[in-house]
Amino acid sequence: MPRAIWVCCEIAQCNESRGHYYLNLIEKKEEDEGIKARSDAVIWQSDYRRLKRKLGKELDNLLQEGVEVKLMARVDFHERYGFKIIIEDIDPIYTLGKLELQRRKVIEALQADDLLHLNKEKQLPPVIQRVALISSRTAAGYSDFTNQLEDNPYGYQFKWELYPAAMQGQSTSIEIRNQLKKIRIYGGYDCVVITRGGGARLDLMAFDDFELCKTVAEFPIPVLTGVGHETDECILDLVAHTPVKTPTAAAEFMINHNLQFESRLIQLGQMLYLSCQEQIGDEQLWLEEAKQIIRWQSKAALNQKQLGLDHLHNELKQLTDNQLRKENDALGHLDTLNDLLSKEATLQRGYSLTVKDGEIIKDLKGIKKGDLLETHLESGEFVSEVKEKKN
Repeated sequence: MPRAIWVCCEIAQCNESRGHYYLNLIEKKEEDEGIKARSDAVIWQSDYRRLKRKLGKELDNLLQEGVEVKLMARVDFHERYGFKIIIEDIDPIYTLGKLELQRRKVIEALQADDLLHLNKEKQLPPVIQRVALISSRTAAGYSDFTNQLEDNPYGYQFKWELYPAAMQGQSTSIEIRNQLKKIRIYGGYDCVVITRGGGARLDLMAFDDFELCKTVAEFPIPVLTGVGHETDECILDLVAHTPVKTPTAAAEFMINHNLQFESRLIQLGQMLYLSCQEQIGDEQLWLEEAKQIIRWQSKAALNQKQLGLDHLHNELKQLTDNQLRKENDALGHLDTLNDLLSKEATLQRGYSLTVKDGEIIKDLKGIKKGDLLETHLESGEFVSEVKEKKN
């Protein structure tokens, strides 16, 4: 075969040695995806450098296991080393088209299982504090995310824990799913954040994996994604609770989420303060009105009682004067009666008063023959001796 031809195949294996890339290419059957054909291939170092200048980072993304590619290949046969395909060029458009078809199939499968909006229905807590972070420790996106959280201008404190996973290559989906299983078992997190920095479209093809997207969609707590740059969107973004464009944007979303809660608290506090001030003002007006009413009513009651007291005072004075006059009249009557009943008045009326040993004699019981008695008259007194006693 004197000229190079275009070959469509899938890379089953790719290894590098001394700048040369050795590939194992396969073609699968349509009915059961069994291997229909297999061949070894190589990209010599000089061809790799030329393709690198032409395709840039896309070249390394194309040379991944499981990627379908369209190669410009020259067929070579060596008596000693056998049949080999020499790769001279790669068409990235073919691979991107295949990936887009695969993306559509994955999205349709997720739609059929009603998974696209499942994780979006999970509720974020009012304040995000504990975060499970899935990223690569060496990735730039990891440091962008953590620095943004730690240096936020509001001083919010976040407790995050890293669950490391590959963010590129065939193992990406498996490692992220394994970490999600660990997070699910451990629990206690407010949300999960999956971050990586941006890159070429082929860098993000692991995030279009059906099993990974299904695991995220069915995860019991909200999953935030910050994968890629502004123009990139993967299927993982479609099933996530909140997709943002970059790791920094994911951290900003969490900070703003907590800021909104604090702002609502401040707003509610201001509303409560104003409501209390209004209520206090109303109560003060009511108290002032009640104070005036009490003052007026108290003054009226006091005036009424004062009138009553004045009336009672006048009546009491009149009653006292009348009683005093009565008592004076009674005393005068008694004084007159006392004068009439006095010893001197009695003697003046012709009566006499007989005493024995200073005691007035009222009957004969205490008198015996021979006693000396004193008899008092108006004009004087005399002493007599008892000669005889008659009843």
